[in-house]
Amino acid sequence: MNLQNSCIDRSLVEAIVRSVLCGQETRSSENWEVKPELVVSISARHIHLTDQDVETLFGEGRTLTKMKDLYQDGFFAAEETLMLIGPRKRMLPSVRILGPTRKESQVELSFTDAISLGLDPPVRESGKLEGTPGCVLVGPAGVVELKKGVIRAERHVHMGPSDALFYGVKDKDRMSLRVEAGGCTTILQNVLVRVGEKIKLEVHLDTDEGNAVDLEHASKVELLKQ
Repeated sequence: MNLQNSCIDRSLVEAIVRSVLCGQETRSSENWEVKPELVVSISARHIHLTDQDVETLFGEGRTLTKMKDLYQDGFFAAEETLMLIGPRKRMLPSVRILGPTRKESQVELSFTDAISLGLDPPVRESGKLEGTPGCVLVGPAGVVELKKGVIRAERHVHMGPSDALFYGVKDKDRMSLRVEAGGCTTILQNVLVRVGEKIKLEVHLDTDEGNAVDLEHASKVELLKQ
């Protein structure tokens, strides 16, 4: 159809087209800016083991038995638990193992756990074990003496690349977590950002931190860029 010879005004058609395209761009932008679902979890004391330490503690050929899946795909709480023994024979009788196995065994405790065990572990990112204290792990089939590997896990947030883009952060950056609970608002600073493929958005706090902010009764939680 020749718009110049028709009764339809060309400028009107162009305006309609621009309006439609603008609406599509706006909707696309709105979809991109949808706030990702944030999960905040309390990470209670737990143990990560190597394959060799699993066999030493539970018997030759043994592997971890999945009890339940964790929020992150591929990770699970195992049926197996261990006794932890610290200095002066202080102990924690039944500490859960998390899977899958790792290249290096590691124990993650809260500050209160560490005190009860007689240890003073540093606050560390998972896997950063140089200069950390050790402990003794006791299982039904054997004993493993860790020379290092006990840490207080640094509060952190796991996120995928799209989450990082939404918040405008990158791996190893720091964020703050704002928690509203029971009429009080608490902000936890220096939350370590850990970005990885196929990772769900999830903040990990230890038991002490979760209790301090009354996470169980939280009405609102949000991540803030520092």
